[in-house]
Formats: sequence, structure tokens, C-alpha cells
Amino acid sequence: MNLLEQTKELCRLYDIKPVRSKGQNFLIEEKIYDDIVAAADLKPDDVVLEVGPGLGFLTAKLAKQVDRVVAVELDDNLAEVLRTGLIAQGIKNVEVVNEDILKILDKPLKSPFLKGSYKIVANLPYNITSIFLSKFLSETENKPELTVLMLQKEVAERITAKPGKLSLLAISVQFYAKPEIIQIVSAENFWPKPEVGSAIVKISPHPNPQPDIGLAGLLIKEGREKDFFRLVKFGFSAKRKMLKNNLAAGFKISQDEAENKITAAGFNSKIRAQELSVADWLKLFTYF
Repeated sequence: MNLLEQTKELCRLYDIKPVRSKGQNFLIEEKIYDDIVAAADLKPDDVVLEVGPGLGFLTAKLAKQVDRVVAVELDDNLAEVLRTGLIAQGIKNVEVVNEDILKILDKPLKSPFLKGSYKIVANLPYNITSIFLSKFLSETENKPELTVLMLQKEVAERITAKPGKLSLLAISVQFYAKPEIIQIVSAENFWPKPEVGSAIVKISPHPNPQPDIGLAGLLIKEGREKDFFRLVKFGFSAKRKMLKNNLAAGFKISQDEAENKITAAGFNSKIRAQELSVADWLKLFTYF
């Protein structure tokens, strides 16, 4: 029985009807699961956080390679299927947590995976991607040493974009880590088939200190990230406007003053927010 047949059979047995609003599109290609695992560079003593484990096909593969897996599943039925399947396979190193991952992060003392070193490996529900990345990259004190996610292709392309196509989300991710697309995954590899393509993305934290954008580490150490991202948010506040217009409005200064600061930082006065890299924003920050 292939993965598609197994998926449909489990859904029939447990009366599971995939819910689009919860991002429940089950991956049904075994090779893609293997590619996700390979990208995580797993070690026998690793602890892995998996979010949205679904029917547990990835969970079982992870459990065979690491010391412990914490699988967080929001859906009650899926959590029960997962527990039953793990018992049937004799897998004992998986902790199934039937909760909302975003609510768990609001009470970190009860989050065992936030203590000690851990990796995140997940076929993430697409509807929580942005807030999930934000919380784990910026708000969590003990950040993952590596993150490998299956994301919507469009989102994967946004967070890995280069200057000229950058966005607030891209800057928010690239400030803390280096994201890279490992593989594009077509919609045919899921059931039910989604309307969008997907991609495996590897997110590696920047070394500390960071050789190319060392000021970021200093801002983090001094707790000034909010000041930095205030600048970036102002810059992206109106997509089609020049940066000087957005910053003038945000900081409530004249356009001439904003333009003078931008040119003093070494940038063209007509530059737009999407053209600036993280290093550029950090340079601009010293003038604002």
C-alpha cells in the first residue's frame, strides 16, 4: 500500500476530513519525506520539534534518527491517530503534544523543547508560517540550531529573495538567519492536492558574530531589535513609494531630512525599500 492509499485509509478509519483552513494537505511522496530529513543533517543525540505531524509519516522517520521528537499537533483526531500509529510501530521516543504551537510559545516554561539544543523539522501548516517564523526567530530566547520546513512556494521565494524583491518578511528572516530553498515540491505530491506549489526551505542561524552584518548581533545583545524593525516597517509602509517618503511619514520628519539621511548612508535618494539588503538596513539604521 503506497502513501496515498495509506493516507486515504487512515482518514477513512478515523473519519478525518482534511480541513483547508488548518492547512491539512498530506504529503504522499516518500522520497520528499526523505529529502526533508536529509536536509536537517540529523545526529543520534538531536532533539527535534515537529509542528503539524499529521498522520506521522515524517515523525516515524525522524524518530529513527534522533534521540527525541516532540510532535505538536493541534487537531485532536490527528493527535490520536499519531499516538496509535507510534504505539503500533513500537516507537517510544516521540512525545505527542495535542496543543496549538503558537499558544505553547506564550508559556515557554511549559515548553520542554525550548530547553537545550533542538532542531525544527516540519511540514508546517501554511496558514501559520509568518507568525511561526517570527516567534521562533525573534521572540524565543532559546532559538533552534537549524530549521527545515515545507513551505508554500511563494512564501519560500519571498523569504529567500535578493535585493530588488525584498519584503518585510524577508528582512525579518534574513536578519536572524540564512534561508535557502533546497527543493521545489509540486502540488501533485499532496492529498488533497493544494492550489499552490511548495518548497523545502532550510533556515540556518547566522554565526555569532556575523561577519557581514555584525551590527545585527550587537542590536540583539543590546535589545534594540525593535528599534531596528521600527525603521524597516516604516520603510515598507507604502509599497510603491520611495523610501524617503515612507521614512519621512514614519518618523514625522521632512522629506528633505529623510533624503539627507539616506544619501549620507550612501544610497540613492530615489531608492525603494525592496532594494535594500539586511546589511543596507543596518547601515541606514545608524542614521535614523
